[in-house]
Amino acid sequence: MAGAEWTADTMARLARRLGASPAELGVSEGSRKCPDIWELDNGDIAVVGRDLTDLYAASLPAGLAVGAGERLVVIPRVTFRSAAGGLDV
Repeated sequence: MAGAEWTADTMARLARRLGASPAELGVSEGSRKCPDIWELDNGDIAVVGRDLTDLYAASLPAGLAVGAGERLVVIPRVTFRSAAGGLDV
């Protein structure tokens, strides 16, 4: 895939949550709108987090770019650590 631009498979569906639920991690504050990480049925990963693209746009380090149609999202560390244990890499 070197040199090829990655494109998301829009036919892929959410298959399973990676890690504990936001409620279990204490990051949901009783809301259904929570940071979360899911594996899609094609193996790709979907992340739900705070869109902070505009905040970080002017200070991205060398080698990092947010392309058209992409967003920089931030999730709690505890959410990532919980999900990382569920990855089969």
